[in-house]
Amino acid sequence: MSALFEPWTLRDLTIPNRVWMPPMCQYSAAPDGPTAGAPTDWHFAHYAARAAGGTGLIIVEATAVSPEGRISPYDLGLWNDTQAEALRRITGFLTAQGTVPAVQLAHAGRKASTDQPWRSGAPLGAEEGGWRPVAPSPIAFGAGHPLPEELTTQQMTSVVRQFADAARRALAAGFQAVEVHGAHGYLIHEFLSPYSNHRTDAYGGSYENRTRFALEVVDAVRAVWPEDKPVFFRVSATDWLPEGGWTPEDTVRLAADLHAHGVDLLDVSTGGNVAEARIPTGPGYQVPFAARVKAESPLPVAAVGLITEAEQAEKILANGEADAVLLGRELLRDPSWARRAARTLGAQTRVPEQYLRSV
Repeated sequence: MSALFEPWTLRDLTIPNRVWMPPMCQYSAAPDGPTAGAPTDWHFAHYAARAAGGTGLIIVEATAVSPEGRISPYDLGLWNDTQAEALRRITGFLTAQGTVPAVQLAHAGRKASTDQPWRSGAPLGAEEGGWRPVAPSPIAFGAGHPLPEELTTQQMTSVVRQFADAARRALAAGFQAVEVHGAHGYLIHEFLSPYSNHRTDAYGGSYENRTRFALEVVDAVRAVWPEDKPVFFRVSATDWLPEGGWTPEDTVRLAADLHAHGVDLLDVSTGGNVAEARIPTGPGYQVPFAARVKAESPLPVAAVGLITEAEQAEKILANGEADAVLLGRELLRDPSWARRAARTLGAQTRVPEQYLRSV
């Protein structure tokens, strides 16, 4: 049996293989009106193609827990029931294809209110449909970005509740797993890192204080999410700073804390919190961070980052560096990557009846 195509059970959920799709924003939802934040035909076609292509688990893109938590006005959301009902069409199709539907719940923090990346990706002013971002501390993400509003503890309590409410809607929408977005310089990561968190209250300073908000969000989500279904957490394992940022050592420590709070898997990425950070990319460049968490903590991990070839993915799992692999750009290029990888590795995987002539 190929390690890549071995089923895996987390809690009571069995995932058919270890080829997973990470959350990748499509910036294609309506920006306003009664369907703001709801998926469109683009979203259905996008996710349906990867499910038909044999992907074992698909994590739907960063889905905002509130309007002001969107990266852009064109992001998906789960702050109302209309959005949840619209997502049922996608989860229903994925489930029918044997793919596990998951969703990433997110708040963009100080990186909110930007344009679609193919237009400019620049911050939007109020006259362009934008809004003032919020953050742990009033520190702009980078040049040209606005100074965010510092969250009060009352506002933080509201955000925690929004995560829980979004998780309830995710369950009603048919998702089988939920991921808390704590990476890439968005709100939870901003709290974790001393680079972006300069608070002097119970949510800043020490490691325990800086991780407090993340654990409160996890506790709120876990409290409303069924015990038989898994909760994931996405983390940036490093800020890629020589000092003064979030570190791999912090990540290992956080993994143990998240495990104790009911998280079932750590989705290990890196970066995103420092605009000018230098990141040395290359094939599998983030895998060592996942491997370290797996070796030094009790939490299972998924690896991501320029994983493109079947043999490469198989080796990562066979060597015990990760429990699953997430393929981003590669699945954008090839929706049927999982079926192609199965043929390469001599493994069996499902094929839709309509595509049997392709076997």
